[in-house]
Amino acid sequence: MKALVTGATGFVGAALVRTLLAAGWQVRVLVRAGSDRRNLRALAVQSVVGDLTDNASLERAVQGCDAVFHAAADYRLWVPDPQSMYRANVDGTRNLLEAARRAGVTRIVYTSSVACIGLPADGSPGTEDTPVALDSMVGHYKRSKFLAEQAALEAAARGAPVVIVNPAAPVGPRDLKPTPTGQIVLDAALGRTPAYVDTGLNVVHVDDVAAGHVLAFHRGRIGERYILGGQNLPLREILTEITRLAGRSPPRVRLPHGVVLPIAYLAEGFARLTGKPTRVTVDSVRMARKRMYFSSEKAMRELGYSHRPAALAFADALEWFAAEGYLGPRLRTGN
Repeated sequence: MKALVTGATGFVGAALVRTLLAAGWQVRVLVRAGSDRRNLRALAVQSVVGDLTDNASLERAVQGCDAVFHAAADYRLWVPDPQSMYRANVDGTRNLLEAARRAGVTRIVYTSSVACIGLPADGSPGTEDTPVALDSMVGHYKRSKFLAEQAALEAAARGAPVVIVNPAAPVGPRDLKPTPTGQIVLDAALGRTPAYVDTGLNVVHVDDVAAGHVLAFHRGRIGERYILGGQNLPLREILTEITRLAGRSPPRVRLPHGVVLPIAYLAEGFARLTGKPTRVTVDSVRMARKRMYFSSEKAMRELGYSHRPAALAFADALEWFAAEGYLGPRLRTGN
C-alpha cells in the first residue's frame, strides 16, 4: 500500500509517517521547499516538493497512491494575517480532495480537530453528535478548521471516499515548533507557568492519534467523524503532573478569566507592533472559559481505537524536549 501524507514534517504528521512505515506502507510526503524536515530524518519516504495552494504539485503527489492522509494544517492561535490560515486550511483542503478524487485514491483520511466538535451546555464531554455551528467557533484557527471539515463532509456526500478524524490535544515526542499544546508542556517544565485558569483539556499521546488514523483508513465509515482523544483533565492536574515529572513545584494561584483577558489583549497588541507571536491570546482565553472535554467512545467502538494514560504522553514529551535541548541542563524527570 502506498500513502501520501501531508503535514509529514509536523507533529501529528511525523508520528503518522512512522506508524505507516512500521506497518509496511510505502510513504510519500508533500513538503514545502523551505520546510524543516528534521522529523523525517533517516526515514524511508519519497518526498514531493509542493504546497496545498499549488494544484500541479498536488496532482504529482497523489498519483499512484492508494490512500491520502491529509494531516497538514496551519495550527496557530494567533496570526498577523488570518487569510493565510484560511488559504492553507480551507482552500488547501479543497484542492487536495479534488486532486485525490481525480487520481482515484481509494480512501482519504482527513485530520480535523476537536475544535470542530460541540460542547454540551451541561459540561459533559462532547461527541461527534453534539450540535455545533460556525458561529460557535472561537478564533480563526477553529473557524478555518470548521470550514475545512465542512468541505470534507461535502466531498464525502458527493461520493469522495473521505473519513474524518478529530484529534484532541496531542502530546508527545517530536513537537518541533512546538504546537500550542506542546508549549503548555514546555512552559510548565521550565517553570514559566506560575498560575493557571480554571479550564480543562482532553490530552492524548500523539502516537495514539497516529494509530487512530490508520484504523480510520481500514475501518472508518465514509462521511463519518471519529474523535481521537485520551484523558479529560483539569488544567491544574495537567500542570501538576508536568511539573512533578520536571522536578518543579506546581502552580498554586488560580487566575479568573476576567483578569487574564485584558493581559491577552495587551499581548496581542504588542505582537502586532513587533510582528512576534504571543503565547497569551484573546482566543485562547475565550476558549478556556469551557472545559474542552470529549469522548472517544465511537472511535473505540467502531475502529478499535485505544489510548494510553496522559501521564505517559507528558513523560515522552519531556524526554524528547530534554534530549533536544529545549529544557536546558536543569531538568530531571521523575516517576
